[in-house]
Amino acid sequence: MAKQKNISKNDAPSPAPASSAPATGAPVAVISSGESAVAPAPQAAPEVKKPARKPFMRQYELVERVKSYDPDADEALLDRAYVYAMRAHGSQVRASGDPYFNHPLAVAAILCDMKLDDATIVAAILHDVIEDTDATREEIDRLFGAEIGALVDGLTKIKKLDFVSRKAQQGENFRKLLLAIAADVRVLLVKLADRLHNMRTLEFVPPHKRQRIAQETLDIYAPLAGRMGIQEMRQELEELSFHYLNGDAQQTIKRRLEEMVGRSGALIEGIEGDLRDRLAAAGIDAVVRGRAKSPYSIFRKMERKSVGFEQLSDIFGFRVIVNSVADCYRALGVVHTTWPMVPGRYKDYISTPKQNDYRSIHTTVVGPGHQRVELQIRTRDMDSVAELGIAAHALYKEGLNDNDALAVESRAYRWLRRTVDLLAEGDSPEEFLEHTRLELFHDQVFCFTPKGRLIALPRGATPIDFAYAVHTDVGDSAVGVKINGRLSPLLSELQNGDEVDIIRANGQTPPAAWESLVVTGKARAAIRRASRSAVRKQYAGLGQQILERAFERAGKAFSDDKLRGALPRLARQSVEDVLAAVGRGEIFSGDVVKAIYPDYQEDSRVSPDAPSMAGWFDLKTDSSVKLQLPGNNQDNPGALPIRGAGKDLPVRFAPGGGAVPGDRIIGIFTLGEGVTIYPIQSPALAGFENEPERWIDVRWDVDGRNRQRFPARIRMKSINEPGSLAQITQVIADHDGNIDNVSMVRPTADFTNVTVDLAVWDLKHLNNIIAELRAKRVVNNVERVIE
Repeated sequence: MAKQKNISKNDAPSPAPASSAPATGAPVAVISSGESAVAPAPQAAPEVKKPARKPFMRQYELVERVKSYDPDADEALLDRAYVYAMRAHGSQVRASGDPYFNHPLAVAAILCDMKLDDATIVAAILHDVIEDTDATREEIDRLFGAEIGALVDGLTKIKKLDFVSRKAQQGENFRKLLLAIAADVRVLLVKLADRLHNMRTLEFVPPHKRQRIAQETLDIYAPLAGRMGIQEMRQELEELSFHYLNGDAQQTIKRRLEEMVGRSGALIEGIEGDLRDRLAAAGIDAVVRGRAKSPYSIFRKMERKSVGFEQLSDIFGFRVIVNSVADCYRALGVVHTTWPMVPGRYKDYISTPKQNDYRSIHTTVVGPGHQRVELQIRTRDMDSVAELGIAAHALYKEGLNDNDALAVESRAYRWLRRTVDLLAEGDSPEEFLEHTRLELFHDQVFCFTPKGRLIALPRGATPIDFAYAVHTDVGDSAVGVKINGRLSPLLSELQNGDEVDIIRANGQTPPAAWESLVVTGKARAAIRRASRSAVRKQYAGLGQQILERAFERAGKAFSDDKLRGALPRLARQSVEDVLAAVGRGEIFSGDVVKAIYPDYQEDSRVSPDAPSMAGWFDLKTDSSVKLQLPGNNQDNPGALPIRGAGKDLPVRFAPGGGAVPGDRIIGIFTLGEGVTIYPIQSPALAGFENEPERWIDVRWDVDGRNRQRFPARIRMKSINEPGSLAQITQVIADHDGNIDNVSMVRPTADFTNVTVDLAVWDLKHLNNIIAELRAKRVVNNVERVIE
């Protein structure tokens, strides 16, 4: 049944002799979640103690481990899964030389320590059979049921599609995994256990793969474990990744920690004992444990705060575990009345739990010897959730595999489902992966809407992120914000407890620049979609004008209904698709006319050459062209609105001066490039007078709330004396002009011709600068240049 092959996986297995194939009844031993099924590496990860290699669990041992915490577990189901997976994997081996079957058993052992239900354990045992053997989803469904089949399928990578890049494949696999997790969170628990065992045996993987896998674990799987509240697993994944990505730094920090423990060990024990005695005197039954931060968390804090090891004051912390929530606050009172609290270091996650269900009180006090002491105060149930996260909920342990009920109890799972719903709208696997990474940030701030709704955001979030967290429509229409009742910039960094009131405006489109300024994946995805929609709308408006003129020249009627009937011939799905394609130059307007009127024959006319020196007022009269200039008809709804020019928009300004708001303007369409905007007085327009079909009616649509500068060019003759250029640039600076370029030519010894490219708000702004320059003694004359 199974194919006898080597598996191409993270662990890069290698061929094995036939004698290494597992056999039922072979002498075996139990593998605990902290053990590895492989030989210890020459330089093993320091945070995971690896005993000598042990064979995999016997069949009866697996059953005993599950029934030790779940007496009602289906023994026959576990037996069938064990035998099926062992036979399916056959003589496959890992790169370490171990039988491959050791790997799914080690994954199952990790989940047994988390006391998960028998269906999850069976899915762990079978999690690689569809991907790496001849087993099929249909066979799994038939032998083990559709529930387990869905779990195993959710853990199977996509490998039958062609992807343009490894990142695209990684993103698509991760999208599939998250969608499966959204349907059943047990998929996530098996996947994390699978990744944990792979990381424990990563020393056998080739170095180039080792780095990639470790980085992926640090970027995605460790944060995902953290967001699900499985802190113990998250910390081990981080430390293993840190070992392979920056082992020297890890070893250095470990040595410094050992030295610090040697110096401060007595002090730590003294604080622990003192704290225990004071709590007991207050009648509080508490367990007090001291601990040091992990090397990776210390490294991250040193990087984040740009400080050295000696400058960290909270390397050691104490956990106080009590019986009830009331005892948590009583213990806090004892601590704060005994030692002074460090301002700004108190956080109450019992009153406001984190999104991963984490609840605890955090405080930092100045303890004996002026030593800063960080304390976490929580109940035993809170401690269980803090370590095991979503796996600590009693629903699975009681056999109630109702994910809807779990979603009600677990904030972490609600976050996951909400994230998947948002990210499933991504336009590409790469974007999905990028946005998911953004959503996995640990540090959070908690803010409130004016009605008191709590919004949790990553550290560093802005009111724009807040607006999109409330609703996409709120983010798209945001134009301002009040933070705690005061008007503030939209790019302000939000702080814990801020009340945020978003000011909205109808018809507002979020600027594309916002995408690089926000920190949440939801905001980035929504801004990107809105920007693309705005660009597409502008292309469609341009295409509409082009087609109306093309049909007018042809003497044919144009309507959306007629265009809709020609969609199959144009190979487009909607009228807007055709309009946008015409606006981008992908479809020629004449082809659209012929698609609607197949018998139409375009007249072949030879246009006379344009006079070389002809200007705007020499434009030939053409009865088929009706130009409505914005200066004469500002209310024309058919004119293309112009706000500015960006790299993604089908609009650009002509070189050599361009146009600024207040100028009368006209647009010239160029196939494949879009529209170029010229001032009405531009001499360059003479070159297009015999191509009336390229002339586009445009109008200014400048948004006063989001001002934008426009390019202009001025030329002046200045007296050649020291300080003349400084006076010129000072005038421009005083009038809030932005200089892009300055060029100077000295035609005589007394004068210098100075050309300045600058950016101004509008024509009035430009004229004020010119007027002020003309008043300067060092300037002989100044004029605007339009080429």
